[in-house]
Amino acid sequence: MIAVKNINKSFSGVPVLHDISISFIRKEINLIIGASGSGKSVLTKCIVGLHEVDSGSIEYDGRDFTKMNFKERKGIRKEIGMLFQGGALFDSLTVEENIKFPLEMYTSHSKEEILDRVNFCLKRVNLDNVNKLYPAELSGGMKKRVGIARAIALNPKYLFCDEPNSGLDPQTSIVIDNLIQEITLEYDMTTIVVTHDMNSVMETGDNITFIYNGRNWWNGNKHEILKADNKELNDFVYASKIMQKFKNL
Repeated sequence: MIAVKNINKSFSGVPVLHDISISFIRKEINLIIGASGSGKSVLTKCIVGLHEVDSGSIEYDGRDFTKMNFKERKGIRKEIGMLFQGGALFDSLTVEENIKFPLEMYTSHSKEEILDRVNFCLKRVNLDNVNKLYPAELSGGMKKRVGIARAIALNPKYLFCDEPNSGLDPQTSIVIDNLIQEITLEYDMTTIVVTHDMNSVMETGDNITFIYNGRNWWNGNKHEILKADNKELNDFVYASKIMQKFKNL
């Protein structure tokens, strides 16, 4: 479990996150939703250590990440997999080289062991015979799957996904949602997904956090979100045409 406890974050004296506390549950898809500028990305960057919090703590299975120095944090960072928006693959590297990257950085495995792991991860995301292709030769959905393969290369305990369905058609989005669900259970991971996609929320939303103006405004699941007595949440949820059909249920 990842426990965020009373964190605050400001930039140039302007508060962005206000006393946020959240528990992200293991073996569940934990969703962070909210409007653009609400603080979702800042929160996520604080959790993985790209931003330092002003106060509060972030614990990874009881280990206080905020009190660790750079060297101590490296141990936890090796346990984190990240799927970036758009995949964030290195354009100059092949698919195989992209997935090798974290393995070569963080392990002392042999070349044969690394290649075996690359092929295993590609097979796990249902991609065969793409090792030597470059990102420019892949479809959007394939790029996301390669991104997932790279994210699980180190067999992580924690998986962070930033808008995994951004730019994908509905059918491919379902494939990616299902894949994230499968590997979360398979690897016993704590998975955190930042998303605007209400289809994903309704499919995978066991544990949902709605961020509003830098505050933890609502927590619940995909069933409770439809009945929530929360104006700001309702305004966000039902702004989506996809969700209009649920409004009067």
